[in-house]
Amino acid sequence: MPSQLGIPADELVAWYGRSRRDLPWRGPGVSAWQILVSEFMLQQTPVARVLSIWPDWVRRWPTASATAAASAADVLRAWGKLGYPRRAKRLHECAIVIARDHDDVVPDDVDTLLGLPGVGGYTARAVACFAYRRPVPVVDTNVRRVVARAVHGLADAGAPSAARDHADVAALLPNDEVAPEFSVALMELGATVCTARAPRCGLCPVAACAWRQAAYPPAQGPARRVQAYAGTDRQVRGRLLDVLRDNDSPVTRAELDLAWLTDTQQRDRALDSLLADGLVRPTADGRFALPGEDRPRG
Repeated sequence: MPSQLGIPADELVAWYGRSRRDLPWRGPGVSAWQILVSEFMLQQTPVARVLSIWPDWVRRWPTASATAAASAADVLRAWGKLGYPRRAKRLHECAIVIARDHDDVVPDDVDTLLGLPGVGGYTARAVACFAYRRPVPVVDTNVRRVVARAVHGLADAGAPSAARDHADVAALLPNDEVAPEFSVALMELGATVCTARAPRCGLCPVAACAWRQAAYPPAQGPARRVQAYAGTDRQVRGRLLDVLRDNDSPVTRAELDLAWLTDTQQRDRALDSLLADGLVRPTADGRFALPGEDRPRG
């Protein structure tokens, strides 16, 4: 069923069938929990990095209850270099709630999903759509960019607006069982063809792209700055966590201090933030540990 806004569903879905990436969380037999894990991991993280961790993770902890039974420290170690380790902590908390309150079954409706730890609007809709084939709008950065270009003729989507963005995508969804596949195809198009910096318009299946028809007008306003990593508090937090991940027992402050000698105030600030986030715990004897490893072993 073609959309009235310029992205024919049949063309996009046919393109997706030919061109989709072979990502393991899209395969047959993948559970809703395992899809939820992939969505946690993919937040602000390139697919290639998730591919190196997700398969082993779901083999080790295939269900919410298995994840809930693991220690928070083991989950943080398994998270490795994915970055933003608060996601790992929230995923563990989410597993506990699903195992305890939902009989180990990921909820299938957006409102209930939104009540889970670490699950925001995008993740709730992604799980409802991709795991349970609910015809709900799923909007990420890639989708917003495709809609801005193909429908509105703009090079850039501008500032996010949940109400506007969901309305735009809801208007594009076909009114049949194809809607979930259309949603993932729209996302795939933005990730692989209609990219931010070097769109490959010659490969695009959207024949009536408004941006192309308008001769590719440039984005308005200043260019977005690429977020740096080197030298940031995020890097320092990662270095401190690396020390704790590499040790099975608590470490001294002196051992942590060696992880970042460039700026002691920055190191102290990073440690304070890890303590505030519950990703590092002080022990009774003044050392530091991952959560769950700050107590004496009996």
